[in-house]
Amino acid sequence: MAKMEVKTSLLDNMIGVGDMVLLEPLSEDSFINNLKKRFDHSEIYTYIGSVVVSINPYRPLPIYSPEKVEEYRNRNFYELSPHIFALSDEAYRSLRDQDKDQCILITGESGAGKTEASKLVMSYVAAVCGKGAEVNQVKEQLLQSNPVLEAFGNAKTVRNDNSSRFGKYMDIEFDFKGDPLGGVISNYLLEKSRVVKQPRGERNFHIFYQILSGASEDLLNKLKLERDFSRYNYLSLDSSRVNGVDDAVNFRTVRNAMQIVGFMDHETQSILEVVAAVLKLGNIEFKPESRVNGLDESKIKDKNELKEICELTGIDQSVLERAFSFRTVEAKQEKVSTTLNVAQAYYARDALAKNLYSRLFSWLVTRINESIKAQTKVRKKVMGVLDIYGFEIFEDNSFEQFIINYCNEKLQQIFIELTLKEEQEEYIREDIEWTHIEYFNNAIICDLIENNQTGILAMLDEECLRPGTVTDDTFLEKLNQICATHQHFESRMSKCSRFLNDTSLPHSCFRIQHYAGKVMYQVEGFVDKNNDLLYRDLSQAMWKANHSLIKALFPEGNPAKINLKRPPTAGSQFKASVATLMKNLQTKNPNYIRCIKPNDKKAAHIFSDALVCHQVRYLGLLENVRVRRAGYAFRQPYELCLERYKMLCKQTWPHWRGPARSGVEVLFNELEIPEEEYSFGRSKIFIRNPRTLFKLEDLRKQRLEDLATLIQKIYRGWKCHTRFLLMKRSQIVIASWYRRYAQQKKYQKIKSSSIVVQSYIRGWKARKLLRELKHQKRCKEAATTIAAYWHGTQVRREYRKFFRANAGRKIYEFTLQKIMQKYFLEMKNKMPSLSPIDKNWPARPYLFLDSTHKELKRIFHLWRCKKYRDQFTDQQKLIYEEKLEASELFKDKKALYPASVGQPFHGAYLEISKNPKYKKLKDAVEEKIIIAEVVNKINRANGKCASRIFLLTKNNVLLADQKSGHIKSEVPLGDVTKVSMSSQNDGFFAVHLKEGSGAAGKGDFLFSSDHLIEMATKLYRTTLSQTKQKLNIEISDEFLVQFRQDKVCVKFIQGNQKNGNIPTCKRKNNRLLEVAVP
Repeated sequence: MAKMEVKTSLLDNMIGVGDMVLLEPLSEDSFINNLKKRFDHSEIYTYIGSVVVSINPYRPLPIYSPEKVEEYRNRNFYELSPHIFALSDEAYRSLRDQDKDQCILITGESGAGKTEASKLVMSYVAAVCGKGAEVNQVKEQLLQSNPVLEAFGNAKTVRNDNSSRFGKYMDIEFDFKGDPLGGVISNYLLEKSRVVKQPRGERNFHIFYQILSGASEDLLNKLKLERDFSRYNYLSLDSSRVNGVDDAVNFRTVRNAMQIVGFMDHETQSILEVVAAVLKLGNIEFKPESRVNGLDESKIKDKNELKEICELTGIDQSVLERAFSFRTVEAKQEKVSTTLNVAQAYYARDALAKNLYSRLFSWLVTRINESIKAQTKVRKKVMGVLDIYGFEIFEDNSFEQFIINYCNEKLQQIFIELTLKEEQEEYIREDIEWTHIEYFNNAIICDLIENNQTGILAMLDEECLRPGTVTDDTFLEKLNQICATHQHFESRMSKCSRFLNDTSLPHSCFRIQHYAGKVMYQVEGFVDKNNDLLYRDLSQAMWKANHSLIKALFPEGNPAKINLKRPPTAGSQFKASVATLMKNLQTKNPNYIRCIKPNDKKAAHIFSDALVCHQVRYLGLLENVRVRRAGYAFRQPYELCLERYKMLCKQTWPHWRGPARSGVEVLFNELEIPEEEYSFGRSKIFIRNPRTLFKLEDLRKQRLEDLATLIQKIYRGWKCHTRFLLMKRSQIVIASWYRRYAQQKKYQKIKSSSIVVQSYIRGWKARKLLRELKHQKRCKEAATTIAAYWHGTQVRREYRKFFRANAGRKIYEFTLQKIMQKYFLEMKNKMPSLSPIDKNWPARPYLFLDSTHKELKRIFHLWRCKKYRDQFTDQQKLIYEEKLEASELFKDKKALYPASVGQPFHGAYLEISKNPKYKKLKDAVEEKIIIAEVVNKINRANGKCASRIFLLTKNNVLLADQKSGHIKSEVPLGDVTKVSMSSQNDGFFAVHLKEGSGAAGKGDFLFSSDHLIEMATKLYRTTLSQTKQKLNIEISDEFLVQFRQDKVCVKFIQGNQKNGNIPTCKRKNNRLLEVAVP
């Protein structure tokens, strides 16, 4: 059996009232209190029939997860608690299953969450529609178009950190299966005046800040921009940073989104260049300059910014500079060129910046449409999502607010018309008698604004086209003449304000009674903003650019296509766009999302009653509730109604076998509900008063409690019976197991007893056998012992005659001889190796052999040392004698000695006989050279080093120049009295000479060598061999040397050596030479 799906209802666990149609009593206070109660419990969505009211929570809520998407998928609209996903699912299923084009109208004021609501609708539709590579690519492109348009069309305002400053309508196109094929985006009235000026506390469009924060240094250099916001006049500094917004991260997101949508790299670069040019236009400043004819003209102060703009856009600098200073007016065959003063130049600069940015935005929308448009030409189903500015009432309301509020008037008009139409169609479809509903029709307000003859927009266009002096005041005068008697128009001069005591209406303003309330508009700027003029000189300058994108943005600048016809005004363009939008919406089935902002602080958990009440009024939500309640407040299909309330009647509970309508009739008759409180339609039951529905809910709640009690009773009885049966079965199992256990224990006891008896019997038998065997053995041993004693007696009797008195000594000597023989035989097998350094020796076996053991060890060691020496050649013997001599001289005295032990003494390091460089030196030395080495001779005066060849022969010590080989000094060995050196790890040594000798004229020699130990040893042995006297080797860290007539102290200190192992010598004074050693 399939698992039964548990369905909930809008009425289950309801906080407040989920559908305002059921609110009782209905008043403005109860309406606001219900919204507040739900808002305090994080219930931000509430229904008004099929309309969703959404309150911005200003914090993330866990109600948009994939699990929530699956929960609302393919569910009835009223089946679950109110949610934007329910409306999205209803619209998508109607489009997919009933082949009805849909539109979702999202309205509300700035900061109410319209943009986020449109994103949620699109993300839900993307989640529930089909899958596949192509479908996923289309969905991804549709979703990624949002970050691009938000970056270029959204800005931070005092009411919203991500306010949409343009209207967006997206038609998402689907195939017959409900899979997305593509989309088309339409944009309405970008607030381009924000490019050049922002109100206090607001920012320019996001893209400017994102480029400066997130672009790499290389990209900024290419765009000729700097990261500092304060460098640009078009960027307001008081709100340049927004808490919780990382412009650098958002820039990377936008770049990635543009790539996904399909922008090529060169297109992205061109777009960024245009944005940079707009940003830098604001830094161009002008100064006045008088001409000869007395007229004032403007000149650019600093042309560096103009130069960089021209480099970015590929425009000739002189052409753009002239366009900022002159204006050419063409009339038929004549051209008149006039100079621009400073104010006109600034107007031209700002007009160019606004037009450049707004045209770039329109081009972006067109380019995105090319990427996301459906590729097939099959019949398509369409779902439109309208995210457009809400009704705006500021302290200072201008042309932009007038246009926005006009659009909202049209949306309110179509909302009332389509809501009533939908209500009427449902009554007719269900065969319910239609009751006429009284409501406020705002068509009179729309006519006041858009009438082709007497409408405000028509008069504004007429005033803009009128020759002569045209100002905002003349426009207001015209309004006062034409609209003076209109009941929804007020000004100081109108008929409706003559009897008003309201002094808050200035002379330069007019007031319109909109459906949402009265709004006062300042006429200042109406004419200029409606004209939206861009001088033809600037258009032509832009068209001459080498920049392909800028050239495409200004087609009217082409001289070959000059059109002297005045371009349409901003008001007329917007009016035509709104008319097209209304026509489009009327062809689709509408779905409404009304967004409300809970507070002006953009903070969570704060609900401002006054602010919400104001929005409820101008959104007409109470009127919407009254329209829905004018006939029947609640309607529900028969199947769902019967499923929900069938437990209230015995005949329908638990199952009704007949048609659902018959079941509902039986149910309502059983409950004795008055017939005037409900009507039966074709497929639905219609309930007139909410009190009837709440009565049904109360009865259902009470019945559910009774049923719960009954279910609990039956469940407890079943549980107890089940437990009894379980215990009974358990007792039987336990008893059977116990009986088995008892029999096993009894068997084990008998078995163990028999084993004990058997073991005792076997033990008795074994002991008996053992006694018999022992007896037999003793008998045999006794016989053997008697025989041995008998044989011993016979032997002693036979050999007694051979023994003498010293028999004991002979036995002792014999025993000792055997022990010694055994000792030497064992030593033969345990002898250590023949290596002289092997100290292993077998352990002594007997104490009386201690001296013998030690002497034998000494003799063996001397023998193996002799055997080792016999292997040496004469050369090796000489080397070892030198090593032994070095050990006696330096061991434990000189720190350098241990490192020299493993180094062989070569002596002849230079190979003078083989090197032709030293041929002259070889010829000069006739004796055998014992050592030839390059040493560093220390200068006696300053301690510096010089390389010398040190030669030791049998009779002399010679010093020669390393380069030329010329002998510098020759000292007989007899004149060498002493060699001094330190105890440190250095190669420094001094050779002391006999006073008065020929070689001692300059004093003693100081050397440094890498082979100090070898040189000192060979010098010592050679001197001993020749003079038969030992050479004195002094090892001390402080000693005296003779320099000419002075005695100088050589002192060794700890320091850093800079030249490897060569000591660092420094002559301190006449009496001290310091040597720094490591």
